[in-house]
Amino acid sequence: MSNKVKLSVLGISFSQVQAGAYALIFAEENGIRRLPIVIGTPEAQSIAIVMEGITPPRPLSHDLICTIWHELGIELLEVLIHKFEDGAFFSELLLLQNGKEYRIDSRTSDAVALAIRTHSPVYTTEEIMQKMAIVFDEHTPAGASEMKGNETIRKDEELSDLQLEALKDRLDDAVQNENYELATQLRDEINRRENKF
Repeated sequence: MSNKVKLSVLGISFSQVQAGAYALIFAEENGIRRLPIVIGTPEAQSIAIVMEGITPPRPLSHDLICTIWHELGIELLEVLIHKFEDGAFFSELLLLQNGKEYRIDSRTSDAVALAIRTHSPVYTTEEIMQKMAIVFDEHTPAGASEMKGNETIRKDEELSDLQLEALKDRLDDAVQNENYELATQLRDEINRRENKF
């Protein structure tokens, strides 16, 4: 696939919108786009442990899988986030064993937890980046590992009540404040409306 975009994990932020969830923030390599993906608490903890250099007293599930791969001579060549459908990202693992490649379907959060343990690259498609990524200009600070700003959509202010231009203005503000969670909400609503026509 020639249109692959290499990603790195920029950080994890607590979801201000969805209780018990986190936003995993990817940055494109040598680029200004950010791709937020909502993940659950166990997966966020599994990823954060590795990012923080913490070794748990007993192996977590993702550690166990990596140990099994090591013992069986299986190498994770890459993770590819290849599809977004019905509000979910779809990923696959490209594994190599004895010269034979295997493509295995995986939840994105699990795939990333395995990739960071094996120092394997994570990619997505240019199509997904064009539809789902948030663009930062050169003057926007990009080094945040957690969400800044506390703006969220108030319960009495539904996204569906806002005009499209107002949504786009809010998206620009959310991007400037590095409020990934709000930016993701706004982006999804804008995409939903524009795809209706």
